[in-house]
Amino acid sequence: MRLQAIARVVAGAGAMAVLGASGWVAAQSGTNTVLKPADTEKLLPASVYYSGQSAPTQKRNSGGVKFTDGHYMLATLVDTSGYSTGIAAKYQGYLIAEVPLKIGGKTLAAGAYGFGFVGDKLFVTDLGANDVFTAKSTTDEAMKRPRPLEVVVDDAGGYRLYVGRTYVKFDR
Repeated sequence: MRLQAIARVVAGAGAMAVLGASGWVAAQSGTNTVLKPADTEKLLPASVYYSGQSAPTQKRNSGGVKFTDGHYMLATLVDTSGYSTGIAAKYQGYLIAEVPLKIGGKTLAAGAYGFGFVGDKLFVTDLGANDVFTAKSTTDEAMKRPRPLEVVVDDAGGYRLYVGRTYVKFDR
């Protein structure tokens, strides 16, 4: 009897270790997790399709959020050197949303998109380089050390997607 009880405890601990490694336990903990480049390394592809071409991702310039239910929002800058200047202006990064998001007050359906900051606007485009929407962006002059791309928690709620000092707020 005692051997069976020990076996159940060991099996339960093993199951918790597997679930913890898969992120299931973190997803059940009730907190969203901001992802850094090291966290997105295995989640993002090496290259992405956009407007008839494949572009390499810059995984070192990536970030995102893992929401409490286990769904992700991921963003990464891409190498747009093979694209025309008209497309490359609006296509600086690739965004993957497993759930609908609100970005700058606009609703974005789950999917994969191109994005870019031009002036004081964020342009979101579909994979064919067609405009989905634009949203007003903000410049954070107080930011001490801007990174090429970063996702951070916004003090007022939600998150900020930065490219340099320019950002847009987003949430679910």
